[in-house]
Amino acid sequence: MSDRTIYLDHAATTALDTRVLDAMIPYLTTEYGNASSIYTLGRHAMQAIDSAREQVADILNSRPTEVTFTGCGSESDNLAIKGIAFASQKKGNHIIT
Repeated sequence: MSDRTIYLDHAATTALDTRVLDAMIPYLTTEYGNASSIYTLGRHAMQAIDSAREQVADILNSRPTEVTFTGCGSESDNLAIKGIAFASQKKGNHIIT
């Protein structure tokens, strides 16, 4: 029997690409402010989020206001379902997922 592990739960948690980790280290160690706050660390965090939003929008050929960051996949799913429900509210009262 082999001691080799094959990880199959990447949908829940996966290892970070080293480039992502390198980009995140400042925000995990020194620039860890609450992006919704008014103090300096928070403003720096919000600037980083805004910059990331602009980069993603550029890649997707969209506007930054069309990019939403969520905390997890479930939050993303719920946001998408609510958006479809809101846009389709005149078509009926049932959502089948």
